[in-house]
Amino acid sequence: MKLKICGMKNFDNILEIAQLLPDYLGFIFWEKSARFFDETIPKIPKSILKVGVFVDSNFDEISSKIEKYKLDLIQLHGNESPEFCKKLYDSNIKIIKAFSINEDFDFEILKEFELVCDSFLFDTKGKLPGGNGTTFDWKLLEKFNIDKPFFLSGGIGLEEITQIKSFQKTKMAQNCIAIDINSKFESQPGIKKIKELSEFKNLLYENEF
Repeated sequence: MKLKICGMKNFDNILEIAQLLPDYLGFIFWEKSARFFDETIPKIPKSILKVGVFVDSNFDEISSKIEKYKLDLIQLHGNESPEFCKKLYDSNIKIIKAFSINEDFDFEILKEFELVCDSFLFDTKGKLPGGNGTTFDWKLLEKFNIDKPFFLSGGIGLEEITQIKSFQKTKMAQNCIAIDINSKFESQPGIKKIKELSEFKNLLYENEF
């Protein structure tokens, strides 16, 4: 599984966390977020893909941010329609479509998005579109019957490592391409703690080789 660190905000902190060589760094372009990004992205290794996170933004705004920040992917974390996703997808923009999961989530909805995005992201349903700091019941993913890669998100921290290791061995995890982490590794919103992140990464990949 790859590693995505989301909610980056501070120039120096981005440089520090980039030393860990995560597979993705996420930048949130939703103004209501405590992790809203409106700064300069420093030069980071090319192996790290830059993900722009948007919540119900319009096509022009997304296109502008892609160009300005040279984003590799976008993550749509709002109520974007399949038609809107298709418009972006047809423009050769790589899309992660996020869904907030709880016991009432209807996984049939995913079929409408299957052909208009590159991957899904499953987060915990809460008061905010993301960054709520709580996990959802991963067993709910047993209802996920589409052969589509997905990111696992929602309140994942060091204390979830054992749970992740168990999850990796299940049928549910066969399409899980990355773990997405954010708020559990912060000293304040947008500022990530490198020691804890380094420990998490080492434990995540322990015994893989």
